[in-house]
Amino acid sequence: MSDETRMIRAGAVIGPLAKTVGPPIQRGSTVLLPNAAVLYDDDNYVTYGRAGLSAQAGLRSALAELEGAAGVTLYPSGMAAISGTLLAVLKAGDEILVVDNVYKPVRRFCDQVQQQFGVTVTYVDPRKSAEDLVSGASDAVRLIFLETPGSLTFEMQDLRRIAELARTRGILTATDNTWAAGLLFRPLEHGIDISIQALTKYVCGHSDTFMGSAAASDPNVLRRLEDGVTNIGWAVSGEDAYAMLRGLRTLPLRMARHGQSGLQIAQWLQAQPEVAAMYHPALPGCPGHDLWARDFSGTCGLFSFALKPASNAAVDAFLDALQLFGLGFSWGGFESLAISCAPQLKVRNFERDYGGPLIRLHIGLEDPMDLIADLRAGLDAYAGLAR
Repeated sequence: MSDETRMIRAGAVIGPLAKTVGPPIQRGSTVLLPNAAVLYDDDNYVTYGRAGLSAQAGLRSALAELEGAAGVTLYPSGMAAISGTLLAVLKAGDEILVVDNVYKPVRRFCDQVQQQFGVTVTYVDPRKSAEDLVSGASDAVRLIFLETPGSLTFEMQDLRRIAELARTRGILTATDNTWAAGLLFRPLEHGIDISIQALTKYVCGHSDTFMGSAAASDPNVLRRLEDGVTNIGWAVSGEDAYAMLRGLRTLPLRMARHGQSGLQIAQWLQAQPEVAAMYHPALPGCPGHDLWARDFSGTCGLFSFALKPASNAAVDAFLDALQLFGLGFSWGGFESLAISCAPQLKVRNFERDYGGPLIRLHIGLEDPMDLIADLRAGLDAYAGLAR
């Protein structure tokens, strides 16, 4: 053979791979199949790299184990997991009920994309009882989209009861389960049809990789999700799947620390004179605590609290005084974060009085006493302008 041919062929065939603690990362779009008979056997062979190779298969398997699912589909971001799920299970003429406290980009997708394709979107009060929520659904409703605890304001819904009632009417249910990371709460075990996660958050744990997942137990629902991934063309890289698997190995340890530190700091905040109210479902006395205690096995580091009323300048002074808390919109990584919530709350249909300006914190893996000292400095700056 010529040098050109030999260089194309060289190194392409190797012996058995050495066994490592993680799966190999395979980079490839073309998959070479063993014979002509299986070229179009999509049911038994991976015929194209976009479907995912060893690392992606390992991650799907591990997440199915975590979620108690028959299967899991992967997406290039958490938002893609949500949009991919909605596109897979809804069609023109359908209606979706969406709790009003959802992640803001979900609302944007529903308003700007779902309705454009003929899906009616109805927002419901997250404080509505399961009975009122499901009985109020029209005959066109095909999906109820939930998020518990809710973004920013942490309302809890009775997912078990909602799923039970929805099933009697043939309505699918899906929930954003990122707060619990598939570890502290398993929606499928409570009757929810689809459990969605932004793996970007706690599963990754290092704020450096985007990915999302959707888990299901019903074979028909799972097939619709898988077909949606194939038809729309979602794909994740082997490197990113490997990073998620690496994060998954330490998820229980990290979540325990996030939760323990978060509760310690929430209890401290509850006693501070500048704080008007706490929104942390794992904190006794907070809204939704009974549902959390019934269904969840633990807590994470994400919660909100309301400062006593003061100016926007005072809120900015609180945030700007923080040195250890970064100002950023994501969460779930090793670092602590803080944001003000007011601009995001303006888009909601059901207004509430939270007692004052709402601040959301993510408690990272730093020493909680250092974080408390940082918050105290922020509260001092707030109090200086609140007088």
